[in-house]
Amino acid sequence: MADAPNYKAELVGVFGHPVSENPTVVMHEAAYAELGLNWRYLTIEVLPQDLEAAMKGVRAFNMRGINLTIPHKVAVLPYLDEVKPAAALMGAVNTVVRVGDRLVGENTDGKGFMTALTKDAKVDPKGKSVVVLGAGGAARAITVELALAGAGRITVVNRSPGRGLDLVELLNSKTPAKAELAPWPGSYAIPAGTDILVNATSIGLFPRVDEKPEIEYDSITPGMVVCDVIHTPMTPFLEEAGQRGAQTLGGLGMLVYQGAIGFKLWTGRDAPVKVMYDALAQAFGLA
Repeated sequence: MADAPNYKAELVGVFGHPVSENPTVVMHEAAYAELGLNWRYLTIEVLPQDLEAAMKGVRAFNMRGINLTIPHKVAVLPYLDEVKPAAALMGAVNTVVRVGDRLVGENTDGKGFMTALTKDAKVDPKGKSVVVLGAGGAARAITVELALAGAGRITVVNRSPGRGLDLVELLNSKTPAKAELAPWPGSYAIPAGTDILVNATSIGLFPRVDEKPEIEYDSITPGMVVCDVIHTPMTPFLEEAGQRGAQTLGGLGMLVYQGAIGFKLWTGRDAPVKVMYDALAQAFGLA
């Protein structure tokens, strides 16, 4: 007897506001097609006041998981049954996995960054001096993963002292790294001896694609590795760094790698990383 047909797609997606410019669907749908999986990735606009209802929808629709982007990465925590240790340490979740009836929170942002740093830039952060611009969700994920990987000193540069101090205290109390807060009242000079510089702010993200962080760009030296979390191929921030001889690392690899980690958490299958990267590159006009 032939098997009964199955027309039900497995559902995952992303909740955010704004979310229309989020390209994650491109790489996930390409991966599902490559592996012949009947899965669908939905890009869903969720206003902050509707997040609780949206998370109930994840359960009601039997979704396999969800990504969270701005402004939901912290706000989602009360609606989860479990938060994995690294994500709990960061205080932010970007990936939710349904395990039976339970919703489990994970954070793949920092892990995606670390894969791009070690695999693409071929940089081991152990013992390195790192400067991170920003103290939001991306900065928390990246600094925690850098600290756990053995970064020697992490300087958090942030305009809001309170938020920056919270992150520094977290790093100093919960990780082996030595962290300090640097004020950012105006243009910030990158300290001599910095090995890795990361823009973990939203400056350069659509629609602010022509903007760049306010730093003294002549303080960037050829020995530095300069990274941007913005996933557009070459931001003004990276252009300035490249002109000064620094090695640059864009956010596209980080986006692909964090997505590949989420893909495996949801499907149990190894992600076709090259297919995902190529799909995004084509969407961005790079292929």
